[in-house]
Amino acid sequence: MAVPSFGVGTFRLTGDVVIESVSNAIELGYRAIDTAQIYQNESDIGKALKRADINRSDLYITTKVWVDNYEKDKLIQSVKESITKLGVEYLDLVLIHWPAPTSNVAIEEYLLALAEAKRLGLTKEIGVSNFTIELIDKAVDILGAENIATNQIELSPYLQNNKLVDHMKTLGIKVTSYMTLAYGSVLNDSTINDLASELQITPAQLTLAWALHKGYAVIPSSTKRENLASNLQALKIVLDEKTVQLIDNLERDGRLVNPEGLAPEWDI
Repeated sequence: MAVPSFGVGTFRLTGDVVIESVSNAIELGYRAIDTAQIYQNESDIGKALKRADINRSDLYITTKVWVDNYEKDKLIQSVKESITKLGVEYLDLVLIHWPAPTSNVAIEEYLLALAEAKRLGLTKEIGVSNFTIELIDKAVDILGAENIATNQIELSPYLQNNKLVDHMKTLGIKVTSYMTLAYGSVLNDSTINDLASELQITPAQLTLAWALHKGYAVIPSSTKRENLASNLQALKIVLDEKTVQLIDNLERDGRLVNPEGLAPEWDI
């Protein structure tokens, strides 16, 4: 199964908030759910999945392995624990969350451990997150491009990562955009608002439609049912090239996520 183009994110959502968010998302038609071990919400998401009246095969569940679990034995065990917390028999996609250059675990060890998790049937697909061109090339050397389902990266109109995106396209690796709305800052952008007004859609819908137009997968989150429903309508929006170009022009290298010790040296 290919990485779905539209999913619901769960970053910073825990407890009843994430249960309601995921429950609402599934009721509205979302089928892809993105979480991570460090979010500490896998068990809560499991409660929402148990509540949902939907076949497991119709869902696409992604989690990300945290850096503390990169050693081979820890990684495999952590994926098993994620499966237990989520209350499922398997995962659809497991990612390495951060390259973590200060980690004592070599990239070969954790990527081969990830491949082993797939071989064991713990996950159907594997991939990475926050990998640069250099790191993607290393991952391809270790795993083969055909075995890397996606690289989940910060990507918004303010940070478009064009060199990395183009490189991934040549390798056939799907781009998954997180922080597509740049913590909501693009929703206040005058260009975004003017274009959205002309098209009679919301700034969020426009921004998500822009990312979808470019072939990216998106995983926006919301605690409000009406916003979840509104975001999903981006799938129906068709943009012309002039509109896309005007949004492309907003690039400003506006990186928002750059945790010390976890983030790599970003490609310029």
